Amino acid sequence: MNNAPVISIVDDDESVRTATQGLVRSLGFVARAFESAEDFLGSNCVDESGCLIVDVQMPNMSGLELQSVLRAKGSHVPIIFVTAFPEERYRTQAFKEGAAGFLGKPFDCDVLIEHLTAALSHDRNVAPNVQPT
Repeated sequence: MNNAPVISIVDDDESVRTATQGLVRSLGFVARAFESAEDFLGSNCVDESGCLIVDVQMPNMSGLELQSVLRAKGSHVPIIFVTAFPEERYRTQAFKEGAAGFLGKPFDCDVLIEHLTAALSHDRNVAPNVQPT
């Protein structure tokens, strides 16, 4: 039986979703990918995910709205946001609700790995990061 944490990736961009899923799997984690927040919420991964990697801007429900829904349901799963629009207002809202990271696209894989490792170890001492695009 695989005891590796489940990392759920929620991104409407198929190429980013696929690449991130491949990276997560290469690290030995179980990776589940969803093209929308609604798809994720309708899955059995909501309760089994150890961490989420979520796009900020998606059709219908944004990543920030997904975060609010999860928090309202009592979920404190760590969320690392990735976005092509690393605006301060998004970053501020994400961290206000307890984000584990906030990265601009394209992001440095090593920085994502650092945030993922910290989120899974519950070590929030990794400095929040917005990378230049």
